[in-house]
Amino acid sequence: DLCISRPKTRLEWGIELPFDKDYVCYVWFDALLNYISALGWPDGDKYAAYWPGEHLVAKDILKPHGVFWPTMLKSAGVPLYKHLNVHGYWLIKDTKMSKSLGNVVEPIKMAEHYGLDAFRYFLLRDMQFGSDASFSEEALITRFNADLANDLGNLFSRVLSMNAKYFESKVPPMGELAEDDKALIELAENSRRNYVQLFGNIRFSQGLDALWDLVRALNKYVDSQAPWTLFKQGDTARLGTVIRLLLECMRKVALCLWPVMPGTAAALLEQLGQPLPASERFGVAPAGNVNAEEGVWECLATGSVIASASNLFPRLEIPEEMKEDKKAKQKKPAKEKEAKAVPASAPAEMSVPGVAEYADFQKLELRVGTILEAGRVPKADKLLCFKIDLGEAEPRQILSGIAEHFEPETLVGRQVCVVANLAPRKIRGLVSAGMILTAEAPDGKLTLLAPGGDVAPGSKIS
Repeated sequence: DLCISRPKTRLEWGIELPFDKDYVCYVWFDALLNYISALGWPDGDKYAAYWPGEHLVAKDILKPHGVFWPTMLKSAGVPLYKHLNVHGYWLIKDTKMSKSLGNVVEPIKMAEHYGLDAFRYFLLRDMQFGSDASFSEEALITRFNADLANDLGNLFSRVLSMNAKYFESKVPPMGELAEDDKALIELAENSRRNYVQLFGNIRFSQGLDALWDLVRALNKYVDSQAPWTLFKQGDTARLGTVIRLLLECMRKVALCLWPVMPGTAAALLEQLGQPLPASERFGVAPAGNVNAEEGVWECLATGSVIASASNLFPRLEIPEEMKEDKKAKQKKPAKEKEAKAVPASAPAEMSVPGVAEYADFQKLELRVGTILEAGRVPKADKLLCFKIDLGEAEPRQILSGIAEHFEPETLVGRQVCVVANLAPRKIRGLVSAGMILTAEAPDGKLTLLAPGGDVAPGSKIS
């Protein structure tokens, strides 16, 4: 039993009951009926097409949707909805948003500032559906830089730029596939399949992560195949196959992104000379053909002209006010800092050398790079000159005084940790834009610092 009325003495503005002028309709009863009345129940075409459907609601209205609404539907003899999908809250510093606390985020302003597609991507990627999630602009910027600028944006930028340089922006033919190519195609198929399945199960974050398995693999494929080396060697056939396979996989990524980032997907497809996707590809039309892309390859027309560059997601900088706010929170009261830094018995003039503030560390941009080329600097016994892939459009040139410890040819292909935001300087007439990090043992032996396993070039160290 469910009471569907409230006395006017308690609620004057409700819709009056037709059989008792002293009572009004309980607001949730009136509101829930809209799900089917808006579709033209009982005989409307939209009702026939869309009901029963899926419900997506927030956890604070679970009771009306999970108890009242099914009660009403069963009482009226109407089929129940297929499934009730309940999401959590976006929190601010682990606290629910509240106008009284002044911590409400205005989504329209966020979309205007960061772009609607980027904001949509963040919301779907950072909340595990069903749980609460913590919102901050800093987290949004970090996700933007890591996934959209470094991974997706950099992939399109570098591949389109190389295609422009090597093939005059024309789609090269696909040659004979090597084992690496076949493995990439299999990964692409699995990634797309997992993405579609996870989205269908309302697991948006995991779905996007499955798609990014392909995005990261494509960046890694660029590094392993080294198109710049194939170009120098004059191996045009192999170079064309590598670039063509990358472009075909990039098309797959753009298609999959359409439900999440429609504007971005359209722009990426346009750069590849491809039309906008038909909705049937993703099963939103009655045909429900979610596997329209299964096994579909070589969709780009050989010889067709595509974009020569892409710059949809330039990196964002964390605003100074956010940095200052962070510094203020990390900064301890002066007396407390002195008490911890200097023993009480120490002379007043005694200081602690070599102590760095957290803000000093924040200034460093540490990234993982892959060594593409290594060679000795003429007339310099200690210097080696490296070309390092840091996930940018072009390899970075860095000089390092480690020639006494390493043979350059043994370092090609190895991953290293790099200080990526040092001001460039000239050494022996060559520009060095960064620093390779090493560890020195007590006996003076050097070891290159590197991640424990293979990671995508440009990955941030934090």
